[in-house]
Amino acid sequence: MPELSYRRRLLVLAICCTSLLIVSLDNTILNSALPSLQRDFDASVPGLQWTVDAYLIVLASLLIFSGATADRIGRRRVFRVGLCLFTLGSVLCSLAPGLGWLIAARVVQAVGGSMLNPVAMSIITNVFTEPRERARAIGVWGGVVGFSMAAGPVVGGLLVDGVGWRSIFWLNLPIGLAALALTTKFVPESKAPLARRADPIGQVCAIVLLGALSYAIIEAPVLGWTAPRVLAAAALALAALTGFALHARRAAEPLIDPRFFRSLPFSGATLIAVCGFAALAGFLFMSNLYLQGVRHMSALHAGLYLLPMAALTAVTAPLSGRLVGSRGPRLPLQIAGVSMLAAGILFAAFDAASTTGLLILANVLFGIGFGMLNSPITNTAVSGMPTSQAGVAAAVASTSRQVGQALGVAVIGAVVSAGTVAGGVSAGFVAAARPAYWVIAGCAAAVLVLGAWTTGRRAERTAERTAALFDAPRDPVTTP
Repeated sequence: MPELSYRRRLLVLAICCTSLLIVSLDNTILNSALPSLQRDFDASVPGLQWTVDAYLIVLASLLIFSGATADRIGRRRVFRVGLCLFTLGSVLCSLAPGLGWLIAARVVQAVGGSMLNPVAMSIITNVFTEPRERARAIGVWGGVVGFSMAAGPVVGGLLVDGVGWRSIFWLNLPIGLAALALTTKFVPESKAPLARRADPIGQVCAIVLLGALSYAIIEAPVLGWTAPRVLAAAALALAALTGFALHARRAAEPLIDPRFFRSLPFSGATLIAVCGFAALAGFLFMSNLYLQGVRHMSALHAGLYLLPMAALTAVTAPLSGRLVGSRGPRLPLQIAGVSMLAAGILFAAFDAASTTGLLILANVLFGIGFGMLNSPITNTAVSGMPTSQAGVAAAVASTSRQVGQALGVAVIGAVVSAGTVAGGVSAGFVAAARPAYWVIAGCAAAVLVLGAWTTGRRAERTAERTAALFDAPRDPVTTP
């Protein structure tokens, strides 16, 4: 690929950040619209969970596959297809006549979304080849996440209150089309010299595992934990997990190489991403249902209540990156765990949601904690990995974030469903919310413990031993 001018590289960065913006905004804005969807479609809490989780499950399942496909057939080509699918899915969402149609359209969105963020990151790393420039570009990329967190609740509130929930999907149409035109004109094509092969068996197992597990968790409070469909879904998830593990031990290039998990930093980053993002997804899901459904706020008013959390996330995210660079990942992970745990305890033990002062304090603490979380996750995941495997390790960390969000909505929504009347949010929501907030606090406690356990010198030695495994050819049958 020819060397691009500095101005052209900045334009490519802006185009790639646009894709991250529409995907990130889509998730945060949708939470603002959940109560409106519940009223318009007479949807149950499980139905609302599926509007979020259908997207997250498909996105998490396809991230690694989409990245590998782009490396093989062309990053710009796959990126353009992703923009088309995401924009088409957004249009279909805005036209959905019922909840089932909306969930199906969210799946189309997710297929396109899986082709955007990981592929955009590959484009950035190939365009910005100088290490310092690349670090700054990735810093800008990370800042977009914070901006979308801050803007999402307010933009969503304005659109839902002013135009209606369908307008949150219209927003993606002009942005997606503009990004598509600019990509075609300015983004150069690139491929990996040695791209990873596809792993269709592992891919199918991953989709079945996440889908069946989420179905069992979401539907169990409604159907009963011993209902045949719930038990069948749980059994299918267990079979998919077993098949995934057995296949990964024998495949030449599995979707996720099981040897990665011999590295404590990598394993810790994966679990921390799942726990931290489960807490985030559950927090946003609960907050919007409570503020709009129980306290009867407008979508905009609820968004303003969430603004302190989002703003603190945007402020502390770059500080976390600096701390990781100067002190390593342990300190920001400990700050994240303590702050998010304190927020969860305020909600669970002191009923912070019912008192405006405590509610804002809990939101501020959660925002500080979540802002500190992202940078050390990526850093810890790739710590000690050889350069040839760092991209795959980072992709697994990204996948873990999406898996965490899917499970967070499924588990916390199931806890709320079990304690509220069927078909909607009622006065029972307040009592049902308490154990759900304890789940959020438990996820934060896991971040704190795992952050301390997987970032010390002993953990670094396991990463060094894991990196050495990739220096020698692998026996695809006998090597675990």
